[in-house]
Amino acid sequence: MQYEGVLTKMETEYGKPIQYYLVFETSFLNVNQLIGKDISIDFVGFQCLNCNKKKKIFRQGFCYECFYSSAAVGDWIMKPELSTAHLGIPDRDLAYEEKVQLQPHIVYLALSSEIKVGVTRKTQVPTRWIDQGANEAIAIVEVPNRYLAGITEVALKDHYADKTNWRKMLTNDIEAVDLVAERLKLENLIPTEVQQYFYSEKNDLYQMEYPVLQYPSKVKSLSLDKTPNFQGKLTGIKGQYLLFEDGTVFNVRGSEGYVVRIAV
Repeated sequence: MQYEGVLTKMETEYGKPIQYYLVFETSFLNVNQLIGKDISIDFVGFQCLNCNKKKKIFRQGFCYECFYSSAAVGDWIMKPELSTAHLGIPDRDLAYEEKVQLQPHIVYLALSSEIKVGVTRKTQVPTRWIDQGANEAIAIVEVPNRYLAGITEVALKDHYADKTNWRKMLTNDIEAVDLVAERLKLENLIPTEVQQYFYSEKNDLYQMEYPVLQYPSKVKSLSLDKTPNFQGKLTGIKGQYLLFEDGTVFNVRGSEGYVVRIAV
């Protein structure tokens, strides 16, 4: 079997285990079915996810020009506290920013290595946690816009990491923490204007089960820029990473906009 197309982040379906799909323009692939098999990944070219031109990818699947012009990659994406749509102030495109920013957002604790705090749109639960490779996750607050979520995250960054240690996540080196108990410590740490939204007793702990035959003891990252042709036995999927028998890991989301050929 052979598949070819532009990489975008794998689509996921919450289950035990989580199901992963690579979706191309004219086909899709249930990646879980490839676990235990030898597969090859060959780099074919680039295609910007925004303008669709065959231009070298700069960041997040976008070419250089689109990365610095598209509303979909404004600074408020990575720093929600910079959101201004609730004030009617545009960054790049107010209509787009209102659509994304002015909807319910969740601030959460996730356990993918050590505890981390993060922000996501409510519609992205539990997808966001799966994409990060979290073993467990729990909501802290649900707020009506991205700005309030952002200032809550900033307040909690003094107490928790805000990034995943991807190497620990992929080797399954995870701290043992009671997230329900941890959440109860936080009410007085969040901003006053957000405290009315605090989840104190809701039973909403998510636990993720990933399709992994074996976790690597050490990991080495596959870059298609450096290694345009790769072959190996797939032993698991976690977060947005493919795990191979020799310890190689491939970040699918980190390679968005790359055109590849996958053969089984």
